Amino acid sequence: MGLSREFGRAISEGPTPADVAGAPALPCPSGWSALAFSEELRPGSVLTRPLAGEDVVLYRLGTGAIRAIRPYCPHLGAHLGLAKVEGDDLVCPFHFFAFGPDGACVRTGYDTKPPRSPLSQLPVLEVNGAVFVWRHHDGRAPDWTIPAWHEIGHRPARSAAWELAGNVQEVIENSVDLGHFATLHGWARAEIGGPVVYDDASFHVSMRAHESAPLLGDFVVDVEVDGYGLGCLHADVHTARLGLRMCTMVMPTAIAPNRMQFRQRNRIAFAEPSRLPGPLARAVSRTAARVLDRAVFRSSCEFTAADFPIWNHKQYQQPPRLAPGDGPIGPFRRWARRFYPPSPE
Repeated sequence: MGLSREFGRAISEGPTPADVAGAPALPCPSGWSALAFSEELRPGSVLTRPLAGEDVVLYRLGTGAIRAIRPYCPHLGAHLGLAKVEGDDLVCPFHFFAFGPDGACVRTGYDTKPPRSPLSQLPVLEVNGAVFVWRHHDGRAPDWTIPAWHEIGHRPARSAAWELAGNVQEVIENSVDLGHFATLHGWARAEIGGPVVYDDASFHVSMRAHESAPLLGDFVVDVEVDGYGLGCLHADVHTARLGLRMCTMVMPTAIAPNRMQFRQRNRIAFAEPSRLPGPLARAVSRTAARVLDRAVFRSSCEFTAADFPIWNHKQYQQPPRLAPGDGPIGPFRRWARRFYPPSPE
């Protein structure tokens, strides 16, 4: 269903029940959307990724900087996903027109004067091991950003990606859908630690889950969630009983109406045993992380994937018929409206 650095087969290859019913899809939201993991873009590499019904071409310069452009050469329209990077220039595969880091045409394939026909560049942001591209329905420049977060542990991050039906808002909305954590994910009890705090394009919510497992008995999981737009969540998960800390990035990207790509990136760390001498405690912590890294990542992906069949087949219900125990979904939806074009009425 998902692969470490490549996309698996789409979970939904045909129309979903919502498609057949003719349910209207939400528009693709404005803001930052993740199109790749950093390690996918090595120096000189070129990637083509979908965003809101169009291709975006990503490439990394020899200096390490990343560029994001609209896909067609301004000369005669060749798709630049087939281009090559030579130093810091992107070279079109058709007539070998070369474009410099600022997008300007610097030479042609025939040693003639280059035309004034720059590439159409898009704002791009590389942060936290992911590559984000900015898109706004009214064409405005970025007016908020995604901050760099702390990195935990000594193990490299693990990443996975999937493609499925659904809309990205409902992925982010899950963070305040308190009811589904018990019914779908099996948490014995979940609580939100105070009001959800909204600040322009971001929000923060604290959660506590009560769980039980064989051999371990009852234990508590504390979760701090920060959301940025409708394309990025950062969850800081701490299980004191196990000494486990995990940071998870959840990044849904709208690629077409009611279709998305979904990226997840995890890092883990284990607390150093307090009763052991410093060097031995650090060795125990690193050994635990090395041994359990893959298992924790698999468990995290399975937790996320429990939602996939729901997102893949549901339709967006507006207005929702909410009930006690749902969580603060109404305020979240009012905040989310800012990322869409104004409604006709």
